[in-house]
Amino acid sequence: MEPDLFTAAAEERQEKDPASTPLAVRMRPRTLDEVVGQQHLLRPGSPLRRLVGESGGGPAGPSSVILWGPPGIGKTTLAYVVSQATQKRFVELSAITAGVKEVRAVIDGARRSSGAYGRDTVLFLDEIHRFSKAQQDSLLPAVENRWVTLIAATTENPYFSVISPLLSRSLLLTLEPLTDDDLRGLLRRALTDERGLGGAVTLPEDAEGHLLRIAGGDARRALTALEAGAGAALAKGEPAITLTTLEEAVDRAAVKYDRAGDQHYDVASALIKSIRGSDVDAALHYLARMIEAGEDPRFIARRLMISASEDIGLADPTALQTAVAAAQAVALIGFPEAALTLGHATVALALAPKSNAVTRAIGDALADVRAGLAGPVPPHLRDGHYKGAEKLGHAQGYLYPHDLPGGIAAQQYAPDKIHGKRYYEPTRYGAEARYADVVERVRARLRGEAPPPPPRPSQPAGPGASGAPPSSDETPPPDGPAAAEA
Repeated sequence: MEPDLFTAAAEERQEKDPASTPLAVRMRPRTLDEVVGQQHLLRPGSPLRRLVGESGGGPAGPSSVILWGPPGIGKTTLAYVVSQATQKRFVELSAITAGVKEVRAVIDGARRSSGAYGRDTVLFLDEIHRFSKAQQDSLLPAVENRWVTLIAATTENPYFSVISPLLSRSLLLTLEPLTDDDLRGLLRRALTDERGLGGAVTLPEDAEGHLLRIAGGDARRALTALEAGAGAALAKGEPAITLTTLEEAVDRAAVKYDRAGDQHYDVASALIKSIRGSDVDAALHYLARMIEAGEDPRFIARRLMISASEDIGLADPTALQTAVAAAQAVALIGFPEAALTLGHATVALALAPKSNAVTRAIGDALADVRAGLAGPVPPHLRDGHYKGAEKLGHAQGYLYPHDLPGGIAAQQYAPDKIHGKRYYEPTRYGAEARYADVVERVRARLRGEAPPPPPRPSQPAGPGASGAPPSSDETPPPDGPAAAEA
């Protein structure tokens, strides 16, 4: 960043009074080696290493880069480190306040600096997704001719928010979410480092765990909460930031939930059982506990997909589609927005009609196979495409269903050992009532019998046949196995 009188005065004040600067700013790394996480971007020869002149050279200059990732994981920090380490002229702009005029001024200054002093310019543009197409277009000549080396940061998918010509002229670097170990190391460094709290207070393990939960992978949020807790502890004259003090300072209660212990499985189990029991309010409570405790949203989404298959099944065929769509959305957006998606899916599953008929059917079929009830495939169903199959009697006598009225052939499909056995026993809940009607008629046709008459139109097709939840006077189906609860 180009110096001015105000910047110099601010920096002098910060040196004399560190408390005037937020802890998150004071703890910004000074070198790439101090950066927390993102090690996949910091290997020798990486674009960021070459930007600060640590490696590379020769005829291949450093490339412009676009840093993409959620807030608080180091995009601005990486740009700051480059500004401190590079010998190049460094200019910072924010797309929130800057426009084409400011961009052109930087480009003109970069060309003058390069021509007059042989000094290259690095332009850091934060929140580039806020620039319009025309504003992004103004960067193209400078990036293409390397009048500036661009470092652009965005929290939104650049394939949607950054114009294609600019993407093609830059390297897209995806930042990964910070892990608990990354944040734990950062917090412990901030507690002891002279730039941070300088050992003024300690952080017990339970309070540290709470800080990690409320941080949600955001380093800035973690340091801000640590600073608030430290200030509260020092005001009380306490040598340690206790959990109670931290809760008071950040106004957020610690959720008693260990993601690696019993609570992890107990709360997940309670969520699934509440959905199975159609108690939408209890299900939302347990979902909120998991979210507030910092549970991996992908874990929650997987539980919901299992619940849709295990406890709802064909009573509402859209339930699995909803759960899968929620899992895909969660993988794309992450927290905090993913809480809305998970809530949507949880409500839909809790209020859906329930059936474990498919769960029981596949369980019984698997049990028979494991017990040895398999037997050879009937000869008329075997592959008859290879030479010699006819001599073996394979595929002989097979009836092609599409050639017959109704598309059903009266022939044996199952091996002799299980011929006539029924695995799938559909319920009359929701949309599965239709399957209950169909399966009886189909089984009769397969046996060569006249199918039973279809139900009269005046008879209801079953509770919630359109996918709506059953009414209060309908008896819910029995519970299925809880294989996915833990």
